[in-house]
Amino acid sequence: MSAPFGEAQPGARLVNPQLAAIQLAGSWLMALGVFLSGFVISEPAPYELLMACQVALWFLFGLKISRAVAPLLALLMLFNIGGLLALTMLRDILTEQVLYVAVSIFLALTAVFYAAAIEDRHQRLALIFRAWVAAGIITGLLGILGYFHAFPGADVFTRYDRAMGAFQDPNVFGPFLVVPTLYLMYGLLKGGLAGALPRVIGLLVLTLAVFLSFSRAAWGLFLFCAIALVFVMLLKERTNAFRLKILLLSLTAVGAMVVALVIALQSDKVRDLFETRAQLVQDYDGGHLGRFERHRVGFVLAMERPLGIGPMMFGRIFPEDEHNIWLKSLMTYGWVGFVSYISLVVWTVVMGFRLLLHDRPWQPYLMIGWIALLGHMLIGTVIDTDHWRHFYLLLGIVWGCGALEWRHRRQRQVRV
Repeated sequence: MSAPFGEAQPGARLVNPQLAAIQLAGSWLMALGVFLSGFVISEPAPYELLMACQVALWFLFGLKISRAVAPLLALLMLFNIGGLLALTMLRDILTEQVLYVAVSIFLALTAVFYAAAIEDRHQRLALIFRAWVAAGIITGLLGILGYFHAFPGADVFTRYDRAMGAFQDPNVFGPFLVVPTLYLMYGLLKGGLAGALPRVIGLLVLTLAVFLSFSRAAWGLFLFCAIALVFVMLLKERTNAFRLKILLLSLTAVGAMVVALVIALQSDKVRDLFETRAQLVQDYDGGHLGRFERHRVGFVLAMERPLGIGPMMFGRIFPEDEHNIWLKSLMTYGWVGFVSYISLVVWTVVMGFRLLLHDRPWQPYLMIGWIALLGHMLIGTVIDTDHWRHFYLLLGIVWGCGALEWRHRRQRQVRV
């Protein structure tokens, strides 16, 4: 199966050089889209404009959705049908509420697009992750410079004295940086000394940016994913020498992070905000109609409203939004959306877990994507991940790798 935007196979005769150029440009255009996902300081962002055009073009010119990717499309579309049904529960439908559902549908299509493009050619995974690292380091630097007021107008990259880079919210900025961090960690643990220094510098930038976001969800996600990555690599690599290398480098990294944290806490500004944000339960979590109380009331309300209450309505009824992806699914997409979302989560986690340790060219990307996606699903208990662009990119990565495995097994059966 081949799409017009797939690069030509090495050694193949190029019948049409112009077609080859278009194929190469298509892959780089996709990487540009991934890069732009790190710069969403206003909406609609360049990411939306570019992705809307290229998703339409890729499918228009022949990018196919295989049977392995079709369930992803079906579940995401069912999820959004729930959102459309929830709109019917509103007395007065506002433009912003219709736009909310439209954005949900658009993001769902981007996940399917990434999965299909990856299945078409697994080499695109390297482009995707490198673009993500570049975006992470640049937006991370902007967040760091903004936090320390390094130049006039740098405050635009902060909110509430928290770094947010070229994002609108520190709670999205921090989690966005976790995947580039894992990619550099994997390269440092797996690679040699030749490329170690650039990876270490990149890791320091990303780690400091995550810390300065002062997002408890990002901190938890960072810690979970780093530990999970080391654990999975220890399971996969069987040699004692390699396991010792991972253990020593991991301990060195932990030590370096502790030293960096101690240095950062010498600043009164950093220390005061850290002490506040490090508390497990904030006032707005456990107070009257706080986060956890809203969760309880919301789940009770869901029993009375099987079709949901409509997008953006929960925040109009209560002091704040749901801050819980499971409750968000019930309120905004109804029981139809909730069941489809649960099905998507279970299917994705099980599929990725079964393929996690296979020896394939795309295994490192699957491992990083699956760990990060699992972490995002866990932090979804305390935060909305509904419209996070990189969450749908992670879905596309995991499902694309799953589709590659499905195609690999079919080809092996044919050869046998």
